[in-house]
Amino acid sequence: MRGCIIETVMDSVSPKGPENQKRTAVLITVLATSFLTSFSGSALNLAIPEISREFPTSASLLGWIVTAYILCSATLAVPFGRISDVGGRRPVYLMGILIFALTSGATFFAWNFWVVLVLRILQGIGGAMIFATNIAILVNAYPPQMRGKVLGYSVASTYVGLSMGPVAGGLLTHNFGWRSVFAVNLVAGLLAFFIALLRLPREQKKTGAKSYDAPGMLLYSFSVFGIMYGLTTVSDGWLGTAILVAGLALFFVFLRHELRTEMPALEVRLFKNNPNFLLSNLAALLNYGATYATGYLVSIFLQVVQGHDPQQSGLIMICQPAMMAVVSLFAGRLSDRHSPYRLASIGMAFCTVSLFSYIFVGVEASLGHIILNLVLVGIGFGFFASPNTNAIMSNVKPQDYSVASSLISTMRTIGQVGSMAIITAVTQMRLGSQTFEEAPAIDLVGAMRFAFIIFSIICAAGIFISLQRHSAKD
Repeated sequence: MRGCIIETVMDSVSPKGPENQKRTAVLITVLATSFLTSFSGSALNLAIPEISREFPTSASLLGWIVTAYILCSATLAVPFGRISDVGGRRPVYLMGILIFALTSGATFFAWNFWVVLVLRILQGIGGAMIFATNIAILVNAYPPQMRGKVLGYSVASTYVGLSMGPVAGGLLTHNFGWRSVFAVNLVAGLLAFFIALLRLPREQKKTGAKSYDAPGMLLYSFSVFGIMYGLTTVSDGWLGTAILVAGLALFFVFLRHELRTEMPALEVRLFKNNPNFLLSNLAALLNYGATYATGYLVSIFLQVVQGHDPQQSGLIMICQPAMMAVVSLFAGRLSDRHSPYRLASIGMAFCTVSLFSYIFVGVEASLGHIILNLVLVGIGFGFFASPNTNAIMSNVKPQDYSVASSLISTMRTIGQVGSMAIITAVTQMRLGSQTFEEAPAIDLVGAMRFAFIIFSIICAAGIFISLQRHSAKD
């Protein structure tokens, strides 16, 4: 039955024929890696409290297990995008999957918190290589009139991973401990690697780029690292602020260098000459910044405040990604026929309503309230993600697909780091050096409410940015 459904879906995107069979192979590999990376992150959220119990550490430091991976991905996505332009997307893609899988396996044997953190940093390198190439590979294989549909399938695969992650993560953590999550990631990662190795066509088109622009890549990496690390440590004192300022200064040096370089690492002129491209990336940045930490906060609330075990929490949290998966399929197709900008704006509005509603969640909040909010965020993000990605890719030429793919990943990861930076700052301000287990429930809820006030404002600003875009379909 499942095989028939998958075959029907694939046939609807790539009918029979040699060229279409190659497209189907590309779609299968991209769906596999989209599922893997999202499954890994969402399953890990359910394991965080268990990791804290085995390796006791402060709530603010614990968040770095999530932040370190995202920070590394944000820092390296654009450089790897440029490398794939010059050397080919397939080898970068394959290496990224392999690194992602092997670091998951190594984490299974971690003996303290710092080993987990280092391996998450290394895993972020693999993630950056995947994020820099997967959308470019997919979009390059399909004609423009099918772009929204296949992006919808890719986004849906991501959200299927997000849906299964909390359930599987909760089940594994509850019955076998947090290390089992990384064991499953190893097996799934190796499976995805061999699927890509065997099925992904070798004749990927090159963009014609001949220069890596090594100075540009170094400037970009150090500036983004400085900005992101500074954001996550600015609440610690003057050092975090100094790093943030240095990162911003270095970013302006990077921009000046790129404008003067014939073959830049990042074509910043795309932002200058294409307002819709700029605004679409800003909308993605704000949306991810506002919504990413929701899963982290809800997981902590359900397990620490209300006492649900990881398995129960995972079953509750599945509502959000399940709605994302269902809605994104329809939203992707709609964006081929209607304005992707309007659809994305509608999605942002749904997210804003849900984030605002979280402000009123108390210690004794009903599961109905939590589930309703999860559903609303799921609907909102489902309407936002694939139409906004379609909008970004529709505003660039084929030779810039890797750049655009890298930027989508960068906006996502910078938004995620910013989201976790807010959580780190809020928990440090409200909880100090207390662990989640030590902090009173009322203090945890107070910190959560304050964070959702900030996220609601960010998401509302994203609606305004999104509505500034215009197309012939408007």
